Amino acid sequence: MADELWEEHAGWWQAGFTAGADPEYEEQILPLAREHVAGCSRVLDIGTGEGQIARLVEGVAVGVDVTWAQITEAARRGGGPHYARAGAAALPFRSAAYDCVVACLVFEHIDEMDAAIAEVGRVLVPGGRFLFFLNHPLLQTPGSGWIDDTILEEQYWRIGPYLVEDRSIEEVEKDVHIPFVHRPLSRYVNAMAAAGLLVTHMDEPAPPPGFLARAHEYGDAATIPRLLFLRAEKLGV
Repeated sequence: MADELWEEHAGWWQAGFTAGADPEYEEQILPLAREHVAGCSRVLDIGTGEGQIARLVEGVAVGVDVTWAQITEAARRGGGPHYARAGAAALPFRSAAYDCVVACLVFEHIDEMDAAIAEVGRVLVPGGRFLFFLNHPLLQTPGSGWIDDTILEEQYWRIGPYLVEDRSIEEVEKDVHIPFVHRPLSRYVNAMAAAGLLVTHMDEPAPPPGFLARAHEYGDAATIPRLLFLRAEKLGV
């Protein structure tokens, strides 16, 4: 069901989040990915979509996605990477094949998270890096959002039930339904530890100017990060 929804709505993603259409990708996500993927020669991009992160790689890049519509569009846009249709929980690559794995805003849509993290650890060389982008697990919990309190005459950010793992289908736009899985951050960090992945850097950047320009009615929008970025390294020699 989840894969079918992504297949159906691939065009929505391509139109709204690629080719300069989305300020968070253009001003924040792509620059972060470019910075942290620098120096890597063999890069795997999990959940590549139409390949906008894979195309940043200066070495050999492979992008995998579960939807034919995304892989077909990625190949059409070209730019150097190779693409394959595959799920994150069963990667069709040998162990220690890559010195960098990227997963950008994809694990919050994956049911088999523990298996997928284990696969990241398996395909990385010792010392290889994992670049992990998530919708912020705390501040973007389902049910979170701005509250205009007319009694207290103030605005504040409500946080939903953070500790409750939640699988849902959300209508992100009229007639566009996308599967989401919410998990506490500890679930991801513990799965990474079990896979021999040591977190070496964490970033919670403020929303970029392009996004804030769209949220002008919320004066404190710059204080609520939407993105969490973790960089981890595969342990071993």
